[in-house]
Amino acid sequence: MAEVVAEKKKSAWKVLALALTNRKTGFMLLFGFASGLPFALFLGTLFAWLTEAEVDLETMGIFSLIGLAYAFQFLWSPLIDKVNIPVLRKLGRRKQWIVPAQVLLGTILITMSILDPKSQLGMFSLLAGIGAFASATQDIAINAWRIDVADEVATIDILSTVYQMGYRLSSLVGGALGLVIAARIGWPETYALMGAILLSVGFVGLWAPNASEVAADVATESELQVRALRKSGELEPSVRNRALLLVGLLWAGAIGTVLTFMILSMANAPEDRPNPTEFTATFGPLIILATIILPGLIAGWLAGQKKKGKHVLAADASEATGGAFALDHLYRALVLPLVELVGRVGWALVLILAVVLTYRICDAIWGSFAYPFYLGELEYTNDDVAFASKFFGVGAIILGLALGGFMLTTIGRMATLLIGGILAALTNLLYADMAVGGHNMAAFSQAVGFTYLIEQVPGIGDAELAKLTITIGFENLAIGIAGAAYIAWLSSIVSKKFSAVQYALLASLTLLVGTLGRGALGEMIENQGYYDVFILTTWIGLAAAMLVCFEWYRESRGKKQAGIVAPEAGEAVPAE
Repeated sequence: MAEVVAEKKKSAWKVLALALTNRKTGFMLLFGFASGLPFALFLGTLFAWLTEAEVDLETMGIFSLIGLAYAFQFLWSPLIDKVNIPVLRKLGRRKQWIVPAQVLLGTILITMSILDPKSQLGMFSLLAGIGAFASATQDIAINAWRIDVADEVATIDILSTVYQMGYRLSSLVGGALGLVIAARIGWPETYALMGAILLSVGFVGLWAPNASEVAADVATESELQVRALRKSGELEPSVRNRALLLVGLLWAGAIGTVLTFMILSMANAPEDRPNPTEFTATFGPLIILATIILPGLIAGWLAGQKKKGKHVLAADASEATGGAFALDHLYRALVLPLVELVGRVGWALVLILAVVLTYRICDAIWGSFAYPFYLGELEYTNDDVAFASKFFGVGAIILGLALGGFMLTTIGRMATLLIGGILAALTNLLYADMAVGGHNMAAFSQAVGFTYLIEQVPGIGDAELAKLTITIGFENLAIGIAGAAYIAWLSSIVSKKFSAVQYALLASLTLLVGTLGRGALGEMIENQGYYDVFILTTWIGLAAAMLVCFEWYRESRGKKQAGIVAPEAGEAVPAE
């Protein structure tokens, strides 16, 4: 028995070593960095530049529209799965979107560096908006590339972990380091430097590998799927078209709502613009309902009809032409990804969605209240929080990601997902202690010698900073482990044929959690204080961990029924 365990450990180390030396892993780190850098520059650092340029707060409010590109990126995800870019199609299914997006982003940042944000605000805001959409599009394609290229060596677990490492590093470079650089060489020079970095990534990205099974032309892949719709046993075109009409109307309404809001925001004076936060809180859940929940129910009905043999073709239908051809392609882009997902996992999709909605709930909601808690409730200074959360905290997250990646390889995806969820939930108890004085955290920090180390930090180091830093450190370490497992698990659920759409739709559900949760949590903080909130979020996190146990059992049972006996650790994402 001991020999078997030793062999498994040796095999896990070998898998990890092979994955980390694989060129796909190197490009994943690069793409993760390129994915996070624009987000940091457009939604964080940019406001520091605008403040220094003395742009008024009302005018700055329009830049919050940039966040909508990330929040609703799934609305154009079908294009990434479906559309070929002329000339660039030879780069590969995903790289034809990734590389030009990176080049465009680099060009935009360099162009912004030669503009005056106060006197040329119109062009400045237009470029930032285009950049945000290019960045969100890049994110869709990079997530799909990660799922597509995963194999037995560069597993989806390792690629997901490395992606997040690159993303976290870029947030440090574009955020804290960007502020430091700007203080020394100026904002225009800083943005020009960041733009040059993204241009370089775009150039190097030309050599990123494509997955062998999806390296074919997008049109060829799509064409095969569209032709399959008219084979015997597939749903009748008339039934598909009625479903397509319903889903199309729902998606058109969602896209129209977002476009209307953006037009009103751009066209009106600052005092007449709609509030982006209120828009997201009010319409965000409705958009999710229209583009995911209701289409998911329609897809479930279609998958059920096909499984029962109802409304299906008895013989191959003639090849579609004209309008029918266009409808088949539209069905493939909007409806088929959901039909495939629902048909593959069935009612288990309810459990999957429950995990998606609860597992990262603390992260999705807590971000809005972190600084009010640190600065207002606990009365720390900006320097204290910057040190604890930006420098030490980012390091703790990266360490957590590394540990999570190792755990994924050695003990498996679901075990890591469960452990990460429990740890992330329990760290809320550390914040609960901080909310009532932090005596336990102070005593622990003192006992392990951490307080002494922090007291050596020039200018700000003391026992109060030590207990905040160690609390944030433990939380971020747990977030790193949980994040590595969660992204790997979510990536493993989707099909490589529809990776862009399915991943974007599932990942976007965190928007629903955030928009619904922040208002209720803010009201609870006002009425009951932070301590009760942290106790509540602990229980929610533990409930999510219980759901993970059910999902683990479901997956294990499904593998046994399918006759899969290979260990989960190091497992590659399924092709279907």
